[in-house]
Amino acid sequence: MEWVFDGEIIEWRGPAPFFFVAMSEADSAELKEEARSLIYWGQVPVMVVLGGTEFRTALFPKDGRYLVPLKDAVRKAEGVGEGDHVTVTLRPAVKS
Repeated sequence: MEWVFDGEIIEWRGPAPFFFVAMSEADSAELKEEARSLIYWGQVPVMVVLGGTEFRTALFPKDGRYLVPLKDAVRKAEGVGEGDHVTVTLRPAVKS
């Protein structure tokens, strides 16, 4: 199964800044059900495509939604940053 959605890049500040794109609550609930066997520590391993960049990551659950973390290398490769609206494609990935 695959999800394609648009979202705004947001920043969460902890000890270091982290950047994410949030899935909708409905998509998050559907993904949680579909990927039930892959979930560990509340996270879901996924393959993500943002523009021309494909990468593996794990989604973070927050307030009933999943957040897609965007590493510096991905943001730089695609020329995007906080506040930009992007299209994300993701699918569950098998554990490695």
